[in-house]
Amino acid sequence: MSTKMQLKWRRRQIFELSSKGQSQTEIARTLKISESTISRDLDYLREQSKTNIKKYIGEWLPEEYGKCLVGLTAILREAWTTSQQTEDRREKIQALSLAKECYSMKLDLLTNATVVDDAIRFVSQKSQGALKPSSQIDKEIKAKEIIQRYFALIL
Repeated sequence: MSTKMQLKWRRRQIFELSSKGQSQTEIARTLKISESTISRDLDYLREQSKTNIKKYIGEWLPEEYGKCLVGLTAILREAWTTSQQTEDRREKIQALSLAKECYSMKLDLLTNATVVDDAIRFVSQKSQGALKPSSQIDKEIKAKEIIQRYFALIL
């Protein structure tokens, strides 16, 4: 196994063990490596996670948001077509129920669009250095709020 592959394997193990609640000391003992190595790897993994979140919010989230709206519109159109063309009352009621659910989901997406905009704006400003909160704590609180609102939106 190459050194690069060993490093990736070790970091995956550290990430997994950390996510299971193990302390750095416990991880070091399990993997038989120094705590300073664990600490460096965790710092690296945190930075990677931050980068992934920024990329997701800045690049993929707007596209996925758009796809959801387009998809819901297509389903809604099909539900209305089915409800108008069928003679079966049960099928008509199911199609209308689906249409109602689509309207509800679209309304949720559209009324929560500000959450998506806030997250995108925050990441953009932070990466450009335009955002200057009074302390590091303010930054962390703002980031957590945006991420919590985002996950509440998609879950």
